[in-house]
Amino acid sequence: LTRQRREKQPLDKASAGSTFKRPTGYYTGQLIEQCNLRGMRLGGAMVSDKHCGFIVNESQASAQDIFNLIHRIQAVIKDQHGVELKPEVKMWGEFDSPQV
Repeated sequence: LTRQRREKQPLDKASAGSTFKRPTGYYTGQLIEQCNLRGMRLGGAMVSDKHCGFIVNESQASAQDIFNLIHRIQAVIKDQHGVELKPEVKMWGEFDSPQV
């Protein structure tokens, strides 16, 4: 299991782990991949190249960058697949309205 995680998850970059809960009947990473969001960046936050279910801190990402990227991904997945992604990560603090 450890070897599989190293191969499939972006353990070399800072992240909060898996960003979204798995929606019934779908794989979050596949949905994100199908929408061509792999590698998408907002500020310093990026959808991982290694596993699309992770948002990584690529370049001094702020919490707001990550918050905005989560909302952008949710909007695209909802629009293209009709699936509502729910965050698995907990958000602490106050955020400006998401810039999607």
